[in-house]
Amino acid sequence: MNCEIWRGQLDAYLDDALPAQESSRMVEHLRACPDCAADAFERTRLRRATRAAAMRFTPSTEFRRQIEKSISPRRAPLAFLWKPSLALALAVVLAVAVSATMMLRHSAREQAMAQLVDLHVAALASPNPVDVVSTDRHTVKPWFQGKLPFSFNLPELEGSPYTLSGGKLVYFDHQPAAQLLFALHKHALSVFIIQGDKNTRGGSALAGATENGFSIESWRNAGLHYTIVSDAAANDVHGLGELMRKAEHP
Repeated sequence: MNCEIWRGQLDAYLDDALPAQESSRMVEHLRACPDCAADAFERTRLRRATRAAAMRFTPSTEFRRQIEKSISPRRAPLAFLWKPSLALALAVVLAVAVSATMMLRHSAREQAMAQLVDLHVAALASPNPVDVVSTDRHTVKPWFQGKLPFSFNLPELEGSPYTLSGGKLVYFDHQPAAQLLFALHKHALSVFIIQGDKNTRGGSALAGATENGFSIESWRNAGLHYTIVSDAAANDVHGLGELMRKAEHP
């Protein structure tokens, strides 16, 4: 399949409309084809810019006044909703809706963590677990330049029990992300760095979890989402997280 056919499927891939098998093939092609990867980056950037522009739109006072005026005559027939029995029913419906929303968000987080665990396991099972092999952070970090729409810092590991093994480009939720591999004794630790909400300022509260026996720690800082996945102990995962967070605030 040539690049023209791949590019013809990019929009469907970004819309999560490709079958699972074709989506996996697309990920592999994007990892191997810089031209198609650049096209995917640009389409993702354009989509983000469009959504950001839509969120920045604020209707004028006059426009809102006209809308309020146009719907105000319709408010009177709704007065019956404030009867106690109906108000209680509305409260129950609202509570159910809020609970359903919380469950969906929780499920989405679990699915995201499961996907990152799968990426970690797939890297360890591969004969070539990283795209750039180096213990030098000054080699690994520059390798990602031009491949990601963001940058990040790597910690100084001298004097720590951790060793940098390298890094690779991965795709998470149809966007490029960095996967950094570290070693601790006989354990491998993956640090995933994914672009999130650009309006995020400062670090959010740490989130620790387990997934299929793997320790997971995640946090957000300056528009990036960080997640560490490893079969190492939770305190060892946290130790690497502390080094990563220190590198972001030198």
